[in-house]
Amino acid sequence: MRRTAAGAAAAGLLLLLGTACGSRLPESDFGHRSSAGPAQNAEPLRVGIVTSATSPVGGSAFTGPRDGATAYFDRLNARGGIDGRRVEVRLCDDGGSGVGNTTCVHRLIDEDKVVALVATTVLDYAGASRVSHARVPDIGGQPIGPAYDTYPHLYGIYGSLAPRDGTPGWGGKLYGGTEVYRYFERVRGARTAAVVSYNQSASAAYARLVTQGLKAEGYRVVTEQVDFALPNFRAAAADLKEQGADLVFDALDSHGNAQLCKAMDQVGAHVIAKVTNVQNWTSTVPEDYKDSPRCRNALWATGASRDYEDVSNAAVREFRDATKGLKTHSQWQLEGWAAARWFADAAGACAGSVTRACVDSFMNRGEPYTAGGLLLPVTYERLSGPPVSRRACLSVARWRDGRGWVSQGDMNRTCFEVPQLGYRP
Repeated sequence: MRRTAAGAAAAGLLLLLGTACGSRLPESDFGHRSSAGPAQNAEPLRVGIVTSATSPVGGSAFTGPRDGATAYFDRLNARGGIDGRRVEVRLCDDGGSGVGNTTCVHRLIDEDKVVALVATTVLDYAGASRVSHARVPDIGGQPIGPAYDTYPHLYGIYGSLAPRDGTPGWGGKLYGGTEVYRYFERVRGARTAAVVSYNQSASAAYARLVTQGLKAEGYRVVTEQVDFALPNFRAAAADLKEQGADLVFDALDSHGNAQLCKAMDQVGAHVIAKVTNVQNWTSTVPEDYKDSPRCRNALWATGASRDYEDVSNAAVREFRDATKGLKTHSQWQLEGWAAARWFADAAGACAGSVTRACVDSFMNRGEPYTAGGLLLPVTYERLSGPPVSRRACLSVARWRDGRGWVSQGDMNRTCFEVPQLGYRP
């Protein structure tokens, strides 16, 4: 498995996904998609994007991948589409509910007849089994739940090694590596880590998973739990300071993270890193953490895709140029862009006859994919048993006021051989 952990709760827990290294797959250039001639008048290729744009978690929590994907398709169409065929995007907001998700899946697959789903980002993927049964490829979705490690024809943005035979992972257990914890121990010298969670089931379960991984890497772990309804972040911050924590991990929502950081500044708790996840890797940090300048500048993010601020990279520059009209930028937008490119590469390989089966065949061919270097190599295999250990890589960035997110090394070389730990989603 490529994940260090994944989970979701009504509190808004969208958690970090891990990564793995592999060889690069040569991919066609973005500008080589269109062709002149009669095909330009052909019927458009229809794709669907399901997003929990309105949900209990909040209106903007899930929209990043959608915005990145639509930006890619807009630019692709402006350049002639795929073999002269426009990509027509059908959006569906499932409202963050299972019923809404099932309704979206039915509408897009059975009524709109989309050739694929792209950049799915939903709180409750209740329609996943229907997507799989219809053999509709779902490309580059965010694995908030276990669906992408459960069903065939679903291809999450980070890959999977699981059998995907209708049961999550292997016998109901998923596996993830400890590369994030290894990084901060090896590269930053951290030895004591605090894990802060709510007294809420999903939050507490994720905190136990993080604690398990930290202990496997030899950390001394300090656990802090706050009341979900009336959290006392100041007391938690004071204790982690007293315990001498080098790192802080959390199982909190965005608001809780901001409040924890504020409390850490108030009590003078200084750490090597306050580690956050890919969902919070955004340009809104100055506003979100406006009351905690010291903690704000101790924010680190880890993930499986190239820093959206790294404009020294040509693929990132193209993404940023196409999305310059957006008010904010985020890592999830970049991953949505990569998901759309993945579909375009798959459809472009179908030699003018783009069908669900052809696109699915491209996705399921077992070769690594990087979206032109935006992603760590993504693979989909079906191993009979979980790996005991695996070489895993990660993308790392830290926030610096005045500079934004600053990449820390080459994500394709920041790699470790780490154990794979099992957990139940």
